[in-house]
Amino acid sequence: MVSGDVQGVFFRDTCRRTADEHAVAGWVRNRPDGTVEAVFEGPPEGVQKLVDWAHDGPPLATVGAVSVQEEEPEGLTGFDVR
Repeated sequence: MVSGDVQGVFFRDTCRRTADEHAVAGWVRNRPDGTVEAVFEGPPEGVQKLVDWAHDGPPLATVGAVSVQEEEPEGLTGFDVR
C-alpha cells in the first residue's frame, strides 16, 4: 500500500512500465481512500526494485508511506493496471 499524493500523478502507468522493465508480474490499482495498492510477483531482485521504486514513485508523486506485506505467489503473468 502506498500513501501520499499518489493518485492522478501517473503512479499506476509508471509502475506498470517499471514492472515490465524488471520482468515483474502483478497489478496496481487506486483505492477509494486515496492510496495505491499493488501486487508484485517475479524474480526477487525485480520485486525488490519495484518495492524500492514505490518509495519514490514517478516524478509528480509525493509518497508518504509504503506498507509491504509478503504473500504466497499466485502465478501471475503480465502486469495490469486496474
